[in-house]
Amino acid sequence: MTEQDRELANVDASLPVRAVFEGEFVNDVPAVERTPWRRRVVIWWRRSPRVPLWAKDRVHTAQAAKDLVAAVLRSPIRFMGAVVRGLVVAVRWWRSWVTVRDYRQAAEQSEKLADKFTDIRELALFRWKVTGASVVTMAVVVAVLDLVYGHRALWIAGGFASVALAILGRRKDGSPGRKAVLAGPRTLTWTMDPQILVDAFRDAKLIGKDETLRLVDRATRRGEGWAVTVDLPATRKAADVVKNREALASALAVDEIQLSVERVRGNGGHAGRVAMWVADEDPYAKPPIRTPLLGVQRWDAWRPVPFGTDARGRLIDLPMVWTSVLIGALPRQGKTMAQRLAAAGLIMDPHVRLLVADFKAGKDWDAVAQVAHRFMSGDDSEHVLAFLDWLVELVADVQQRYRRMRELDDLTCPESKVTPDMSRDPSLDMPITALFVDELHIPLEDRTPVEVQGKKLTAGEYIGELLTWLAKKAPAAGLILVLATQRPDAKTLPTRLRAVLGSRFALRVMDYRDSNIILGEQMNTRGYDSSRLLPSHKGVGILRPDGETQAGAEVLALTVRTFYMPNEDWREICQRGRALREAEGTLTGHAAGQEAQPMLDHAAVAKAIGSAPTPAEAERAEEIELPEPLASVVDYLADEISSEDGRDFVPTAELVAALDVGPTFGLDMAKLGCRSTRDRVPTEDGVKQVRGYAVPDIRAAVERLREAAVIDGEVIDDDDR
Repeated sequence: MTEQDRELANVDASLPVRAVFEGEFVNDVPAVERTPWRRRVVIWWRRSPRVPLWAKDRVHTAQAAKDLVAAVLRSPIRFMGAVVRGLVVAVRWWRSWVTVRDYRQAAEQSEKLADKFTDIRELALFRWKVTGASVVTMAVVVAVLDLVYGHRALWIAGGFASVALAILGRRKDGSPGRKAVLAGPRTLTWTMDPQILVDAFRDAKLIGKDETLRLVDRATRRGEGWAVTVDLPATRKAADVVKNREALASALAVDEIQLSVERVRGNGGHAGRVAMWVADEDPYAKPPIRTPLLGVQRWDAWRPVPFGTDARGRLIDLPMVWTSVLIGALPRQGKTMAQRLAAAGLIMDPHVRLLVADFKAGKDWDAVAQVAHRFMSGDDSEHVLAFLDWLVELVADVQQRYRRMRELDDLTCPESKVTPDMSRDPSLDMPITALFVDELHIPLEDRTPVEVQGKKLTAGEYIGELLTWLAKKAPAAGLILVLATQRPDAKTLPTRLRAVLGSRFALRVMDYRDSNIILGEQMNTRGYDSSRLLPSHKGVGILRPDGETQAGAEVLALTVRTFYMPNEDWREICQRGRALREAEGTLTGHAAGQEAQPMLDHAAVAKAIGSAPTPAEAERAEEIELPEPLASVVDYLADEISSEDGRDFVPTAELVAALDVGPTFGLDMAKLGCRSTRDRVPTEDGVKQVRGYAVPDIRAAVERLREAAVIDGEVIDDDDR
């Protein structure tokens, strides 16, 4: 009997006790399952850095096998080339030796060539004799071996000689006779050899001479090009590689349009991991692809619309719901085509309400009149005023939608956003509504005076205020803005409007400033500049999506070639959209022959968007066209000006060398409020005092010019009426 049992036996049985239940002890902690040894071996094999990459993955194994086969097939040609190069190297070495070149050069440097001439001549004659004796001896030895052992000896001797020459002539940078001074046109002939990539990064000055790259994914064929992922050395950033894509393309001897460089983000990436893809040829030189919407009978507006393909041929979709889109380009670059592609998917959803304002007044949008709730084509003042009434009606409609959302239960409306079920419920009257405006600069530049709550404004200014309010608040209520313009300058397109447009698509523009106005400030310093696109690449632009695309949710921007949709395809899609609406009973407005006037409540709208700005409240320009040479200096020092961690001083000599400015550079900068000063900077010869410009002074000059430029809120006096 244990001690615990004895204690229990001494307890008085008459003492009251609680009920005792029978039970069983249960261990809630699950048993730890041991990983099978095979599984542990597999995990170690895949994670071990000692196992080569080709032995871990089937894709890399297949690529390694292809590289091995290619190397075997090319080996005879490469061997012969190495033998020839070795023979050239051997002849050059013998010539240098027999002419006593080293002795002669030493005598020339010591200025004793005349004194040593006799010795040099005697040594040269002796070496010629040694050469002759060696040749005769070798010939005799080969002849004797041939007589004794037959021609087999000649083949063996030739084999050893060719192997020796091939080793001597193997390609190695820096060795004489192995790298031509003038190699002719450079071509990309990688299979891919990682050393070629390392040399290219060094030539582009993206890594140092003593630094190298780490191969993350072995080079593999992806589509019609090569794909590879590398890790940069520590402290090197992938953003710098994206920014200097042109220099890297030059080092790889390809056009920059063939090179795609992306930073790998998310769980599988970090700030120094770069994914590259190099096309075999210009990916945009092929015939365009027809829109895949021709192969479907119906589309859901809540799905992203097929928009185009990137350089690799991947399908790129454009999210439409809960966002707005800005499209900008020079004339005849595919701006209207891109806008119609965005509209095509919405047309094929019978529950979408379309409003189209074509200020180009052409025939590009005529086919959509058969499905549009409101349609207008023209560029006169009366069209601008009619468009203004549309916007007033839309503002009132958005306000009413939010009021009705507050009355709905959380199951129907979980958030203050339109849901797919809500947009298809006729009783709620909240369909997805899309407003397409082509040539937006025409209504924004209209000078027709209008009166709002006793204040006189231009029609263009009031339209800008209405569009800004809609872009801010209407997307969640189911309104989509798709705006296109061929004049994306700071004066035409209000800054407040551009700031709230989520998706941007920039086709070819005139310069980097126009590209930044469309894509966002300083986007050219990140490697995205649509002014560098070729004129022959119609429909090719840089897309900055507001949402996830096939390229990944972490991609900031990407180059896209839009699908091709000629007028006959456009008319067919519009006819399908009308048939779908007739079947669903959702054909309204202009398409149904109901030209109802917009329901206007200017007082409520003015109260919603706020009163018109006075000159004191006018918006200051965030992006203005700076005068030269300040504009070039700001572009060159973009990183330092936009960041507080950059340099505080830049030497004048550096700016003159980089910008190639004239002798009046200092005077021009002084007129703009930037006077040069002296400061000490470290150089190769130590710390020196040089003249230059303080970066805070340059930043302050830009701010002064920006504050002095009023681009919005101009008030019309009574005399202007």
